[in-house]
Amino acid sequence: MTALPGQNRRRPRNRRAERGLTLIELSVALAIVAVLFASVALGVGAITGSKARASAGELGGVIRSLYDTAALTGKTCRLVFLLPAEKDEQSATRYWAECAKGNITTRRDRDEVLRDDTRAAEDEAKNKGRSSRDSFSRSSSSDSEPTLQELMAREKDRVEAQATFSQYTSEEIAPRDLPGNVRLAIWTQHQREAVKSGRAYLYFFPQGFTEKAQVVLRQGNNAWTIVVAPLTGKTKVVGEALEVPDR
Repeated sequence: MTALPGQNRRRPRNRRAERGLTLIELSVALAIVAVLFASVALGVGAITGSKARASAGELGGVIRSLYDTAALTGKTCRLVFLLPAEKDEQSATRYWAECAKGNITTRRDRDEVLRDDTRAAEDEAKNKGRSSRDSFSRSSSSDSEPTLQELMAREKDRVEAQATFSQYTSEEIAPRDLPGNVRLAIWTQHQREAVKSGRAYLYFFPQGFTEKAQVVLRQGNNAWTIVVAPLTGKTKVVGEALEVPDR
């Protein structure tokens, strides 16, 4: 059957229109795929807890390095954790290393230590004026022979200076902030329960041992636990939140 002249002229225009519509649909589809891919990439990071896992590996390396530092320098060192309040979703967990001037021991009741440190931080500002007056009083009486009380005070200051911790940094051990959506809880063998807010400590001693400890990092519904071996300082990362051991 012979096609009419009018039909032959219309077919090219229809094919061009069909090709143009296909290109538009393809562009829209590609844009949708790009948006979905970006959303999936962000979602997978939260679902798998990749940031918490990476932070656990990094913190495990810091623990091993500080264990070696205490053993080589003959000083007692510690990791200090500053944990935001549980309802504070804006602040990040921060940790850094400190070392004392010598070999010191720690108090067994860690819960009481943490409470004392909180009170000490609140009283620090009040004591500044008092310490300046005491310094003036000691300097004014320096020409005379020291009394027994002054000698005892000096010895106390010397012992306290040896037990005072100051910040320690190296290439491997530097202050760090965890990602904002990663939360941390730390338990050591001298605590009744894990600390989830405020200050927490993990000590390392020059005799070549540390405290038995567990550090749990959470991101969403995922958790990773760093288990610290007290006699070797080695760490093991477990892909779940372990229960606090019996004391």
